[in-house]
Amino acid sequence: MTATGRFSCAEAARDRGDPMAGTAPRGFVWVLVEHRGGWPADGFDGLDLEPGTKALVFAAAQAVRARVLLVRRHGRRSVEGPRRWAVLHHGPDGAGRQQWGTWDRDEDLAEIATALGTPGELGHPPVVLVCAHGQHDPCCAVHGRPVARILSEHWPELVWECAHVGGDRFAGNVVIAPDGVYYGGLDAESSVVVVGEHLAGRMHPEHLRGYTDLTPPQQAAVAAALGRFGPAGRTDYTVAETSRHGDHWRISLVGRPPHPGRVDVELQAHRAPPCRLTCRGPATSSAVVYELTAIRGA
Repeated sequence: MTATGRFSCAEAARDRGDPMAGTAPRGFVWVLVEHRGGWPADGFDGLDLEPGTKALVFAAAQAVRARVLLVRRHGRRSVEGPRRWAVLHHGPDGAGRQQWGTWDRDEDLAEIATALGTPGELGHPPVVLVCAHGQHDPCCAVHGRPVARILSEHWPELVWECAHVGGDRFAGNVVIAPDGVYYGGLDAESSVVVVGEHLAGRMHPEHLRGYTDLTPPQQAAVAAALGRFGPAGRTDYTVAETSRHGDHWRISLVGRPPHPGRVDVELQAHRAPPCRLTCRGPATSSAVVYELTAIRGA
C-alpha cells in the first residue's frame, strides 16, 4: 500500500521480494509507433486510426508475433515534423536490425507491414524503452516516468517512453531493443547504472528480468551465471542444452572467454503464493518462480 492507502503492485512485489529472473516475455520483433498524445489503456489497439491501415499493421505484426508499442519522447515534449515509426528485429546471431520511417497520415503506417517482411539494417544503436503507461497500470507511470526523465538526460536520442511491456509489478521497467533485454525494479539512480553498463556490453544480474529469445528457465539460468561468474556481454552465454524432470530444470550454458566454457545450472520451479500482481486487476494470481539449487562452471 502507498502512503495514501492505495494499493501499489510494484511496492507489494518489492515487499514480497518477488524474483525478476525469468519474467521477460518471449519476442524477437518490436513495432514502435510514435503517438505524442495520451495513450489508451490498450495502447495501439485503442488508437482511432483509419480501420484498413490499422488492420493491415495488426495482421502483419501478428504474423511474425511482433509486439506493437506506442512511444513518445519523455514529457510529451513538443516535437516538430512527422511522427516516427520503427521495426526492430532481434537476429539469431544477436545482431539487431532496424528500419525507421515517418508518418503524417494514418495511411503512412501501412509501410510498417512491408518493413515487417524485410530484415532491416545493421549498425543502428539500440533503443531504450521505458514503460510509462499509466492508463494501463499506475505503477508504470509512478515508477517509469522518473526513470524516463533521467535516462533521457543521459541518452536523449536513444530513450523513448513506451506503452505496456508486461510485468507491471516490476516497474520501472526498461526494455532495450532489438537486443531483447528486459530490466525491472529500476529507479532514477539504478537505471543510469544499469543502462550505462548495458550499452558498454556488460549485463549484470541485478534488475535483469531476462533475454527475450530465451524461455523463462533459460533466462533464470543466464541470470544465475551472471550472478556467480560476473557480468558478461549479451551473447557471451548461449544455451547448449535444456532438460526437465517434473519441476526440476537443468540448463547447460556455453560461455565465451574469459567466462567459464560450460556452466550447468539446476533450477527448481514452483508457484509463489497467490497474490494481486497488478494494480488494475483485482483477482489474485500465482507466478512461477525458478529457484537456483546448483550451479557449476568449468
